[in-house]
Amino acid sequence: MNSLYPIGRSGIPWNSDEKQQWFNAQSIKRSYHDEVITRLEQFSSLTHQCVQYGALPQDTSRYPLFALVPTHRKENLPDVLVTGGVHGYETSGVQGAIDFAFDQLPHYSELANIVILPCISPWGYETINRWGANAVDPNRNFFPDSPSIEAKSAMAFVSSIGLKPLLHIDLHETTDSDNSEFRPALAARDAIEQGVWQVPDGFYLVADTHKPEIEFQRAVIEAVKQVTHVAPTDAQQKIIGVKISSDGVIDYDKKALNLCAGFTEATYVTTTEVYPDSDNATPQECNLAQVTAIKAAIDYVVTVK
Repeated sequence: MNSLYPIGRSGIPWNSDEKQQWFNAQSIKRSYHDEVITRLEQFSSLTHQCVQYGALPQDTSRYPLFALVPTHRKENLPDVLVTGGVHGYETSGVQGAIDFAFDQLPHYSELANIVILPCISPWGYETINRWGANAVDPNRNFFPDSPSIEAKSAMAFVSSIGLKPLLHIDLHETTDSDNSEFRPALAARDAIEQGVWQVPDGFYLVADTHKPEIEFQRAVIEAVKQVTHVAPTDAQQKIIGVKISSDGVIDYDKKALNLCAGFTEATYVTTTEVYPDSDNATPQECNLAQVTAIKAAIDYVVTVK
């Protein structure tokens, strides 16, 4: 038995039986149908349509995958990709993407061809999980022949519609459960020790190491500051163990890590992170921070393109 997690053996990666044991321990905690599908069924727009691009094999009727796509793509406008719910438990990424679609698409569809994948991991949404049902993290598996059906389906769909994003914004959260559940589970699954970082209290961005576009990141941060607080650094001047490159901004090598925000060739790339467990933020504020980040990102790229 792994001393830090109730599944596995110390120093030995999980085998298929242990992954099945992990799956069996999961339970439905909320409804994808009621909280996501029902909202998308109410979506009505002259500029966009809701299309199904796949379904998860755990239950194809329960876990259809949806995207909002332009009814008519305009060749003179830049392409924009918005992704949410890559980690299903990160609620504001999903709800913020849908809020943006309802409230902002009438205006922003005049500025860009916007494609929204609001909930890439619906099983993770229902079970409040970082991983898919096969104990695979979608956000480390955006590559060809991915073992993540969530990542593979999203990539195939974006490719099939010929989208060439100038901007890709991926909506995420950092939560207390990252330290209490998900990093211990990762350590047990892979038999690799995982450090525990101080969970940042506030909003921050993750830029791409190879194309950080710091002025773009700063524009998003400044906009979000108007609706919620930006995460301070820890005592080592870091956020989640990484030195900041600008106020509220850190960098990851997104392609090397096979992250969702790295699978396109977009010039402007960012990953949002809000902290829903903060005493200083409400769920509505977290959703609004996501909407504000999308708006600011599009405003910036359509100005400089």
